[in-house]
Amino acid sequence: MQKLTEKELHQLAMTTVGKSLEADGFEFFAVNSEAQKDPQFVCTKDKTLHFVVVRHVCYPTNPKDYDSNLMQEVKEHAIKFKAKTYFAGVGFAHATDYDKPLFKNEPYAINYSGLQEI
Repeated sequence: MQKLTEKELHQLAMTTVGKSLEADGFEFFAVNSEAQKDPQFVCTKDKTLHFVVVRHVCYPTNPKDYDSNLMQEVKEHAIKFKAKTYFAGVGFAHATDYDKPLFKNEPYAINYSGLQEI
């Protein structure tokens, strides 16, 4: 069995957040799939620009915890564009045993509770 890579987990997080943004009526200006190129999503809603930083973690790490220095940097950049800044943390765990690693072709649980405005 192959474990999911960090890149694959990031892509799953991007898909989770992207679908949520789309369902909430956001329109995408730019999508950056690279994990360390922030923000990952630049989008608009109600004529306002939004910067969204996406990060994934595995259980037991809390997906709502974020790097405050990084988010402050992104926020300062966003202010120049009159944009709002958000953190989107997505947690993953093995579906049947949270302490097991995540493997390809095995079920997993997602912990995503939406955007956190910074």
